Amino acid sequence: MMTVRIFLSWIVFCIFVSGGCYSFKGISIDPNIKTFNVLNFENTAPNAPPTLAVDFTERLKDKVRTETPLTLKTDEPDAEFTGRVVDYRVIPVAPKPGEFVALNRLEIRFSISYTVNKEGVPGSWPNEKSFSHFAEFPNDSDLLTVQDQLITDITKQLLEDVFNAAFNNW
Repeated sequence: MMTVRIFLSWIVFCIFVSGGCYSFKGISIDPNIKTFNVLNFENTAPNAPPTLAVDFTERLKDKVRTETPLTLKTDEPDAEFTGRVVDYRVIPVAPKPGEFVALNRLEIRFSISYTVNKEGVPGSWPNEKSFSHFAEFPNDSDLLTVQDQLITDITKQLLEDVFNAAFNNW
């Protein structure tokens, strides 16, 4: 009976001790940074859907809000993201014999800045960083029929890249 109590006490102790070691997905945020904001991204890419920049802005806000301890604050945030869609293009890839293209590639590129507004706290990107990703689709598919899914897949990866660059020092 005593061994069971000691064993259970040891398990409870280990749970409490290991709970202090956990961090949000291994992110590294200075403890002085408590708030963030994501300013509305601009759409400067000529062929991009008009909602791409706004959707990306909202998804980035959601990602930071749910995966970090930071709180969204619009006035005087401790850190903020700004950016723009700079390229949205379809590129033919994988030509077949006789000059036919088997696949097309949708590529999206963002230019993003991350600024820490707290003096003496490192982490800002000195210049805008470029983030791009792509997804391929068959040449017999119309872009308009696959565009929404491709954009979802591409922006999911772009969000991970931006998040890692800001909070994981990648």
